[in-house]
Amino acid sequence: MKSEVLEGALSKRPQRPCARRIGMALLLAATCGVAACSGKSDESTPAASTTPVNVTLTPNQRSHIRLYNVVRAGYHRTVEATGSVDFNNDHATAVLAPISGPVSRLLVDIGDHVKQGDALATVDSPDYAAAVTAYRKALTTAHTARRLADLEKDLVEHQGVAKREEDQAQADAANADADVDAAMKTLVSLNVDPKVIKAIEQGKSIGPINGVIRSPTTGTVVDRQITPGQLLQAGTTPCFTVADISHVWVMAQVAEADAASVKPGDSADIATGVGAQHLVGTVSRISPMIDPNTRLMPVRIVVDNAQGLLKKQAYVDVRIHSQQETDGLLVPVSALLRDDENLPFVYVVERDGSFARRRVTLGYRTGDQFDIPAGLHAGEQVVVDGGIFVQFMQNQ
Repeated sequence: MKSEVLEGALSKRPQRPCARRIGMALLLAATCGVAACSGKSDESTPAASTTPVNVTLTPNQRSHIRLYNVVRAGYHRTVEATGSVDFNNDHATAVLAPISGPVSRLLVDIGDHVKQGDALATVDSPDYAAAVTAYRKALTTAHTARRLADLEKDLVEHQGVAKREEDQAQADAANADADVDAAMKTLVSLNVDPKVIKAIEQGKSIGPINGVIRSPTTGTVVDRQITPGQLLQAGTTPCFTVADISHVWVMAQVAEADAASVKPGDSADIATGVGAQHLVGTVSRISPMIDPNTRLMPVRIVVDNAQGLLKKQAYVDVRIHSQQETDGLLVPVSALLRDDENLPFVYVVERDGSFARRRVTLGYRTGDQFDIPAGLHAGEQVVVDGGIFVQFMQNQ
């Protein structure tokens, strides 16, 4: 009634276009206000349900999906980690200078293969010359003392001297022999060529006396720390590193969550970075501690590197195959779907034949299966092929 009166009042007087539009706006506002006051909300429409209902399929529809029986089964975990390559320190030797003096010549370079006893460098060393001279003197003294001891023994037998003098001569000869032995060991410790030692014993002259740094083992020269002219200090100056690179160590860093799955003796695959080539190694030692900063556990893997594919300090991908068997509820990856919150779920067959959506917790993945620690029970059936169709039917 109020709107009719307002409309009549407006129509009795002429209005300009602008005024007419203003009047119509007031009329609409009044009309809407009346309607708002007298109108009621439609309470007959039910609120949308947030709980997914089970899906029921016809026999024809069920023929297009595939089910899987959930069972508890055993499996072996494969732990993935990263690692770095290092020399096998059980077969790597740091060569220290055995003598003092300046380096006169380098005989090898990094990457050269050497055998035990091979010369690595020569040194103008007074230690070497002193050792050779001491050995010569010890040999001469021992020869003289032995000759005198034999003479005294002969005189005693013919009662030419007292037994006391013969005993003293024998003692002097024994001491001289001990000095020869000590001088000989000094030459050996200085890595003097056995041929030179033999020449000294035979009284032959030898060439210029130069000290030689020799390799203590067979392997590859992987580091050289001296240069010609450098002054060496016996027993303290590092000169070379000789290592057997046919076997190397890979120091893998295993996540704390996987630490219990790795044991000594487990096999490991090492990606070389050269195409698709992989090397096989064996876990030899596991650190008893977790790094407090990275929460990773160092694991040492011994790898056969006969072809030299792995280089020191190179980063590699590691897959450790645990020998320890673990059991769990394994479900194919194809059974897993994701909801709007990106949480995993599966469709489970209920007793009435319908399909219910159920959230699950994902555990370890082995091959194309996931271990499900929570959400499923042994003996249940889940959809492994056709889950997308079931989800479509549920959303209708």
